[in-house]
Amino acid sequence: MIQEGDRILLGLSGGKDSLALLAVLKYMQRHSPVKFELAACTIDPEIPGFDPSPLKQWVAEKMGIPYFYEAEDLVALANAHMKGNSFCSFCARQKRGKLYTVCRREGYNVLALAQHLDDLAESFIMSAFNAGELRTMKAHYLNNEKDIRIIRPFVRVRENQTRDFARSAELPVIPDNCPACYAKPQERQRMKELLLAEEKHNKHLYANLWTAMQPLIADDNHAGEAELS
Repeated sequence: MIQEGDRILLGLSGGKDSLALLAVLKYMQRHSPVKFELAACTIDPEIPGFDPSPLKQWVAEKMGIPYFYEAEDLVALANAHMKGNSFCSFCARQKRGKLYTVCRREGYNVLALAQHLDDLAESFIMSAFNAGELRTMKAHYLNNEKDIRIIRPFVRVRENQTRDFARSAELPVIPDNCPACYAKPQERQRMKELLLAEEKHNKHLYANLWTAMQPLIADDNHAGEAELS
């Protein structure tokens, strides 16, 4: 996923997953023979009860990387423009657009996102249940404008692993990463609970879902034309 000379921007929400990925990428930057630049960007949704601003000092003092902080009232945008009942999906799309803007403005060619295997499985089941389609997040692909590569280095990592790592590394996780989600209809949370309940009866569930999703995860979004090696 990471190539010589890449300039990588990490979407840093302040949750356990993105903080864990930042720590891992920083370690790789120090020790990998593949040389790359690393920066992070936080999109502050300006939601009451959620304040990611303490990340500013932590990133500056502990990580020593360029850091960009963008703020936008996503609840107001959702109330004005959201179609359907998934605030999480709307918020994710808006944040992605802002991250693309920062990548282009600051000259980063790779956007790193911290979704893990649980996220991919939930997206897969939601798509099948609600849209009658077989879709999930891709691990490594080129955006539609063909100017930014998106990578998800944690696609084989379970959520409990990022949680344990964040705790053991004493990462400054922002509590209640998105409290607005708890006040909006949340299909993803329902799928999470469904899958975790099923895993109690089938310990191979996520391994089987990983295998089933392979053709979807590997799709480079451009019929093999994108140079993603």
